[in-house]
Amino acid sequence: MKSFFDYEKPELAPIFDPPFRATQIYRAVYQRSFDDFALMTDLPKASRASFSGEWNIKLPSVHRRFDSIDGTRRYLVRLQDDELAETVYIPEESRDTICISSQIGCALACTFCLTGQLGLTRHLSAGEIVTQALVAQRENLVSRRRPSTGAPARPPLPGGEAFNIVLMGMGEPLHNYDNVMKAIRILHDKDGLNMSMSRITLSTAGLLPAIERLAAEPMIPNLAISLTGATNEKRNELMPINRRYPIEQLLDAVRRFPLKHRQRVTFEYVLLGGVTDAPEDALHLVKLLKGIRAKVNLIPFNEAEELSYRRPLDAAIEGFQQVLIENNISAFVRKNRGNDISAACGQLKKKWADEPQRVSCSH
Repeated sequence: MKSFFDYEKPELAPIFDPPFRATQIYRAVYQRSFDDFALMTDLPKASRASFSGEWNIKLPSVHRRFDSIDGTRRYLVRLQDDELAETVYIPEESRDTICISSQIGCALACTFCLTGQLGLTRHLSAGEIVTQALVAQRENLVSRRRPSTGAPARPPLPGGEAFNIVLMGMGEPLHNYDNVMKAIRILHDKDGLNMSMSRITLSTAGLLPAIERLAAEPMIPNLAISLTGATNEKRNELMPINRRYPIEQLLDAVRRFPLKHRQRVTFEYVLLGGVTDAPEDALHLVKLLKGIRAKVNLIPFNEAEELSYRRPLDAAIEGFQQVLIENNISAFVRKNRGNDISAACGQLKKKWADEPQRVSCSH
């Protein structure tokens, strides 16, 4: 059977007869959360039976779910070939975030990232990317609106409700360019989740040709650059991609990247104790970002037994941030979320996938 989630609405219009059925079914699947054509009583009975035999509109199952003490949830989503995609749901006061993966593993081998130690298994399809967001959305956001009377929860509303999507899970999104951009268009479709591009962020380690290709797209999500190192020497050591696309070339491409009014590029900078957290590193970063509409997310390293790096001292973190602020750069220290369930930044590694339950989880 064909996965409905792999198709954009314009691709479906010539397949369904008459073409308006594509819009009808899109709304039923994405906005009303129907997972069975039999529920679509506005379709002819014969069509419902025919479509049921050809199209799969059910979400993939959750192999494991891990619940953090801080409310973060990490999902291992089981795909058709039994591979596992990792998805993280992060509750926030103002707007929740769903972090989704674009690949199984990663080919870029950043030395401070557990996912990079896996190597690349395969790209995810557009549908496999989209359904990660739907799995997390339906379980977490719908349950928030379950009436106290015990009545069934209302289905998701058009507009994606109050959540963001970040492509910051396993993999390098721009290494899987076509599938990632197709997934973004599906999430953005007004008859689907109707996600604003301003609520979707794509993070890249610096695949320069793909960044330039992204800049020419008619619809562009927010751009985040994983920097972690403010000199070629350090970045070459930490992020091998820098040997191919040096930091000066990367920043030149970012300066040319089209931004809307008040929009900024986010730079993600992992603070590694004794490696990237010195005041001199902060000054190098200030120099690099001169003339760029930027904000910096400082990410204190999330320690893991498999890696030798260490989290910086709090004083070093605060000092680094202060240097940036004093030089008129917006800098924020990202909270450590989901560390107890290996859901924090750089920790996604299918950990505990086949071990006995060791934290609160469900299937």
